[in-house]
Amino acid sequence: MTETVEIARGPYRAQLLALGATLRRLEVPDREGRVANVVLGCRDLDDYRRVARYYGATVGRYANRIGGARFMLDGREYRLPANDGPNNLHSGAPGFDQRDWALEDADASSARFGLTSPDGENGFPGTLRVEALYRMEEDGLAITLSAQTDAPTVLNLTNHAYFNLGGEASGRTILDHVLRIAGSHITPVDADLIPTGALRPVANSPFDFRTPKPVGRDIAQDDTQLVRGLGYDHNWAIDAPGRAATLYDPESGRVLDLHSTKPGLQLYSGNHLADGPPGTSGGTYAARAGLCLEPQLFPDSPNRPEFPSARLDPGERYEHRLAFRFRTAGSVDEAFG
Repeated sequence: MTETVEIARGPYRAQLLALGATLRRLEVPDREGRVANVVLGCRDLDDYRRVARYYGATVGRYANRIGGARFMLDGREYRLPANDGPNNLHSGAPGFDQRDWALEDADASSARFGLTSPDGENGFPGTLRVEALYRMEEDGLAITLSAQTDAPTVLNLTNHAYFNLGGEASGRTILDHVLRIAGSHITPVDADLIPTGALRPVANSPFDFRTPKPVGRDIAQDDTQLVRGLGYDHNWAIDAPGRAATLYDPESGRVLDLHSTKPGLQLYSGNHLADGPPGTSGGTYAARAGLCLEPQLFPDSPNRPEFPSARLDPGERYEHRLAFRFRTAGSVDEAFG
């Protein structure tokens, strides 16, 4: 059985797993002070090993997709497991979500996990030393993902939490959650969900979340991108570092402000969640019972020199700082004002 640790501060409490350096539970109060777990997970810890759904995991070496399950680096081709049709998704198996991380340090409000990924693991070059630091703060959970390598490589780390601000056990979908994304463009995808290399303006499209709107308002529109993703499964180019997105549940009043130092944000609307293992509270999740807001580099960056670089060289330190910051609001205007 995987090692677990709990951290807390004020009204916020999280349960973490050493397996995948995973966020299994995150308890947050609503506008009435009632606390609920707002992230999806598995009831049985063994299901985290059996079913690669990435609930709350630290994903890598490369989060998201790499087209053709291959990339070139310094004139050499590196081949990866093709686990998403012809492509590589979240680095294949075992990705970082399936590795046993070491709990290296912990106190009442923080925990630090470490992992060594050997040269050639899943086809990626370089021996990589990775750390995931979870720190509970006065307004929520901050995460710092860092790494160093002994040879040139590519790297893209994120946390893959699925959120339902109404509560994991609420039985509701996220279609009525109201979302704002601070991005004016997406990276449109081909039929295999690999970016074409273009930047598409979100204006006058279902992808325009610059003004807050319910997640489900335009999700069924006859848009080629939505058809390909069976909903939202796309990367936004974030306009500036800082607060990348805000998510609001009108019923509970919970508001999530997502902060990140990376230039991209993948919105995944939980299109394939149905028919999975029992969730944390014992129920079975429906499609769109949760959504992911995954701050990261752009998908397929190793094959797209026009995208922000995913390269990491010896002597450099990779760092991704992100935070799930919470508050409550009584209305949409208050949540996004």
